[in-house]
Amino acid sequence: MLEIKNLRAGYGEVEILRGIDLNVSKGEIVAVLGSNGVGKSTLNNNISAIYKPFSGSIHFLGEDITGISSSDVVRRGLIHVPEGRRVFPNLNVKENLELGSLVRGKQRRQQNLDRVVSIFPRLKERFSQAAGTLSGGEQQMLAIGRGMMSEPELLIMDEPSLGLSPLLVEEMFGLIQQMNREGQAILLMEQNAVQTLAIAHRAYIIENGAVAMKGQARDLAQDPELKRRYLGL
Repeated sequence: MLEIKNLRAGYGEVEILRGIDLNVSKGEIVAVLGSNGVGKSTLNNNISAIYKPFSGSIHFLGEDITGISSSDVVRRGLIHVPEGRRVFPNLNVKENLELGSLVRGKQRRQQNLDRVVSIFPRLKERFSQAAGTLSGGEQQMLAIGRGMMSEPELLIMDEPSLGLSPLLVEEMFGLIQQMNREGQAILLMEQNAVQTLAIAHRAYIIENGAVAMKGQARDLAQDPELKRRYLGL
C-alpha cells in the first residue's frame, strides 16, 4: 500500500530524516518506534504532504504521491490522526466526526458514523457534548473516529497513547487491534515500544533520522539489542 524510498526531509536547511525506507502492506499494523525527536512526526508530516521532502519518493497504492497536496493525499485514502488529538474544542462530538468526511466519505457519512460508534460507543453517548470537555482518552477516540470518517485505506496514528493513563493505554491498544481485525491497515508511530510490538505485525526502529532496526514485531520484541538500547531492559 505504502512504499517510501530513501526519504530525506526536515525543516528549512535542517535535515531530520536521512534516507528512510519503509513499506506497509494491506491488512498490516506496521509500527515506527523511537524516542522524541528522532523524526517520527516529520515522517508523518511528509507522508501526509504537510511538508514536502528534500528528496526520495512516496508511493501509495502504486501511485507516486511525492509533493502532491495534503487534500489530494486525503482523497486517496491516506489519513493521518495527528499527535495531540487536535479536536475542535468548541464543536460537539458529532460535529467533529462529521468534519472527518469533509474531503472523503461524505456520501456514506451516516454509515461511517454508525461504524465509528460501534467501535467507540462512548462517543455516541456524548454526541452533543463539546469536544473540549471530553477526557483525554475520549478525545483520542474522537480523533481516531474522525479519521475513520474519511474511509481510510491506510490510517496513520501518531502517538495515540500519549498522555493517557495505563488503563486507557491498554484500552486504546485493544481498540487499535480491533480495527485491524476488521481489515484496517495502520501505520502506528509510538514511543510505547512494549505494547506496540505486542499488537504490530512488523516494526521499524528510528534513531537519529534513520532506520536502525526493522523486522517482524515478535522478533524485535525479543531482540536483546533492542531491549538494551531502546527499552532500557
